Amino acid sequence: MPIDWDKLRVFHAVADAGSFTHAGDTLNLSQSAVSRQVSALEQSLGTPLFHRHARGLILTEQGETLYETAHNVFAQLAKVQTQLAENKERPQGPLKVSSTVAFGSVFLASRMKEFVNRYPDIDVSLVLADTEVDLSMREADVAIRVTPPTQPDLVQRHLMKLRYRVYAAPEYLQQHGMPKSPKDLDKHQIVVYGDDARPPAANLNWLLDEGAKGGRRDPILRVNSIYGILRAVQSGLGVGVLPEYMGRELGSLVEVLPELRGPELDMFFVYPEELRDTARIVAFRDFILEKLAPIKR
Repeated sequence: MPIDWDKLRVFHAVADAGSFTHAGDTLNLSQSAVSRQVSALEQSLGTPLFHRHARGLILTEQGETLYETAHNVFAQLAKVQTQLAENKERPQGPLKVSSTVAFGSVFLASRMKEFVNRYPDIDVSLVLADTEVDLSMREADVAIRVTPPTQPDLVQRHLMKLRYRVYAAPEYLQQHGMPKSPKDLDKHQIVVYGDDARPPAANLNWLLDEGAKGGRRDPILRVNSIYGILRAVQSGLGVGVLPEYMGRELGSLVEVLPELRGPELDMFFVYPEELRDTARIVAFRDFILEKLAPIKR
């Protein structure tokens, strides 16, 4: 029969105090209640744990053995409890962060130096992929996503609105000129999502139709990821629709036709419920919110 932890705790207190009365004072229990608990433990173990004398209680040989073991167990539990409390207060330990390739490469990676300098006891791993990881299976601790989580028991924190704008490289604009109106895009090279891509929002290729006079425009290049579109636009190949944070991060790009407004997506910080109060999760979440604040304005 397994030992009852409550009875073991009472036994340990009695052995420390040397009497039922003093142990009862420590445990906030009556003397009779303490005595009953010890008697019940002795009965379940089938052996006496104390010699009962008028002057007090003396541990039997079996009682000494149990007390030594219980004392070590309670000391270890107290140590673990202290460590858990410290861990909750001081951010430390491994932190695996999942993000899209674009946001992770352009925004997150460049800020990791500041984060690891601020929290040197957190061991960060960035997992960059445009597919959704399974947080419930701990494929990552947290995820930054542009779609709400579909898995149950996940906490989501809204980070910002992801706004799409039109950008081009200065070299491209020097060669092809700055479009003055949407219809001028008929004369320009446009980089878009490929037909086999899975864009995060519908109609991200709206630039092919915006102001077009002779039907849908033909793109100069199709790419299956937003990061690929970014690199093509940076190279001076053509104009493309990119998230606004990319334009702000990469000062080399020029916004084209700023009156045009593309789709908007919500970005979320997602993590399992059981990690809600974990110090390293809270530290990273607050850091991201701090760094996104200028972009959200």
